Amino acid sequence: MAVTGIERVSKGASSDRVSSGVAGLDDILGGGLTTERLYLLEGTPGTGKTTLALQFLLEGVRAGEPGLYVTLSETAEELKAVAASHGWSLDEIALYELVNEAGLEPESEQSILHPSEVELGETIQSIIAQVKALKPKRVVFDSLSELRLLAQSPLRYRRQILALKHFFSICKCTVMMLDDRTSDPGDLHLHSIAHGVITLELRAYDFGPERRRLQVVKMRGVKFRGGYHDFKLETGGLKVYPRLVAAEHHRKFPDLTSSGRLVSSGVRELDQLLGGGLVPGSNTLLVGPSGVGKTTTAVSCMLAGLQRGEHAAYFLFDEGLGTLVTRCASLGMDIRPYLENGQLALHQVDPAEMSPGEFTTRVRHTVEVENTKFVCVDSLNAYLQAMPGEKYLLLQMHELLNYLNQLDVITFMILGQHGFIGDMRTEVDLSYLSDAILLFRFFESKGEILTAVSAMKSRTQAHERAIREFKLGSRGLHLGDALRDFEGVLSGLPTYRGAVPMLDAE
Repeated sequence: MAVTGIERVSKGASSDRVSSGVAGLDDILGGGLTTERLYLLEGTPGTGKTTLALQFLLEGVRAGEPGLYVTLSETAEELKAVAASHGWSLDEIALYELVNEAGLEPESEQSILHPSEVELGETIQSIIAQVKALKPKRVVFDSLSELRLLAQSPLRYRRQILALKHFFSICKCTVMMLDDRTSDPGDLHLHSIAHGVITLELRAYDFGPERRRLQVVKMRGVKFRGGYHDFKLETGGLKVYPRLVAAEHHRKFPDLTSSGRLVSSGVRELDQLLGGGLVPGSNTLLVGPSGVGKTTTAVSCMLAGLQRGEHAAYFLFDEGLGTLVTRCASLGMDIRPYLENGQLALHQVDPAEMSPGEFTTRVRHTVEVENTKFVCVDSLNAYLQAMPGEKYLLLQMHELLNYLNQLDVITFMILGQHGFIGDMRTEVDLSYLSDAILLFRFFESKGEILTAVSAMKSRTQAHERAIREFKLGSRGLHLGDALRDFEGVLSGLPTYRGAVPMLDAE
């Protein structure tokens, strides 16, 4: 999935940069790889090194730069099969094998050398001869583990790599060397020699698919985005999801206290509860037990924005799309026309299959490409619980909310609580991330289960402190007067001390 921010960075690259063939990686590097340098791409088998290397060479073909793939670990046919699985053709890339193939005669067009049967110097000379003959601008060397075995000593290995680096520099080649990390993990000889180092990692959990991430360990003379970045290996190549840094999207701070910026939630009483309405560039947390009406409230507020002509995106973790659409229609909130005209985008998220980085990139796409002004995440429980192996999800959510706020987006987050009556708890405390909090509660009165809602926090405006009755009906949601004659509503077992009229049942 393309992201305009990524495309913008790539297009703005200076003339001494070349694209890696992966838009997300170019974004992390601030525009691509510096030309005529040697790079180390390392990772254990299966992380995607070969695929990324092929994308690097194919991007060179599109840019009119001839490429050479030198392989000591795979045959040309194996490489072509990998490329075909992605729908690529390697016809315009020179493939040079240095592996043994049974039955191939010495006078074959390919030079066939087995690492255990030849001297290191002969192998290096054959590579140099190929480069001189083909004059490529991009070279991939796969893999260094074979060269390390031939060298037999760290000193000889380092000298040969330095010699190759010097030779490629004279030939003005941009080189990507692949290493499967089978050597001592503490061996950093290659790191000190290479101009840049990119590490690919593969992690498997007890449930769901494996997760991949990359890190730019080093890049001389280039300001890059550090840390780990999620990526997927799928048909069509690597898709990298750069880590979101909200500060990179800083815009002029809007006046959040201006009453002229307030927009209606679509329900007059809810606007009063919030202190006048919703504030663009802020986020609201809806907290309460399951079935209390959090999703319906979020959809009602979103519907008001759709009716104003705005675009909205709803990320659904818990409920099926069909169930949500049907339930909304039964409550008088038909969202199907907005799905059909493209104003509303409903995203069914399977968090077991999606990394946090991919989720963040999807949100960015809706905002930057589809001009979305309302985003809802339903629910945070699924987002946090369904990715148990992921660390620092709260920090990622913090960056995402800051990003959305800076782009003037109204954000709703739904958080379910354990239990129905009495002491209510959540697994995580997200109140510090929220600009406003709406708290929902069930309470009992005269043998019936009723619902109450209150505004517990607002950073942007003075809000109503009252607790109001909340009811869902065929015409949507309704809020009653303040429950001033009840005490203990938030505990779930209130005491009635007056004659407050309750909302009539429909």
